[in-house]
Amino acid sequence: MIMGSTAGSVASKLMEIGAIKLSHEKPFTWSSGWKSPIYCDNRLSLSYPHIRSYIKRCLVEAIREHFPDAQAIAGVATAGIPQGALVAEAMELPFLYVRPKPKDHGLENLIEGKLEKGQRVVLVEDLISTGGSSLKAAAALRDGGANVRGMVAIFTYGFEAAVKNFETEGIDLVCLSDFQHLLQEALRNKFIDSSQLTHIKAWRLDPANWK
Repeated sequence: MIMGSTAGSVASKLMEIGAIKLSHEKPFTWSSGWKSPIYCDNRLSLSYPHIRSYIKRCLVEAIREHFPDAQAIAGVATAGIPQGALVAEAMELPFLYVRPKPKDHGLENLIEGKLEKGQRVVLVEDLISTGGSSLKAAAALRDGGANVRGMVAIFTYGFEAAVKNFETEGIDLVCLSDFQHLLQEALRNKFIDSSQLTHIKAWRLDPANWK
């Protein structure tokens, strides 16, 4: 689900500070090896207080609207940790975070922070691509006894694989903005023209084989 009230403005603000970049002529290479005309690093928003605060307010609004019974906030490592901490502070709720793998020393924790059995937890994530790492964090919380109410994220590419993965795991996902609204704002603000728009849309249809 996309927060229609925030989708355009969030996308516009992220492009404004360069947190989302578009370049079909010199594509970016993702860690998966995919070539992409879009690169998203929402962590950059943390360096801009007014945008950081705006995104925090939007995430809080999304949680209050869709998961009003939340008892704790959990950040998905690593980019979801600072965003989640900001949200938890604003909502005066407990905060914890989920590592991608357990520590190799000490208590070997996978979940950092106090998790009560049956506690209603909402995860905060930075970016959704296929959803694999995000859903792994949700599974870890469930294994730890949490009642995972859902997840909120700043941006999603809207890949069909991600939609199916979240449906399969029974996790409700709410995102502040997405690929479609990003392109609308990029065209409106002249970050791209109509010809570039066509090329970028083609990537979205088959990202693994896009050239």
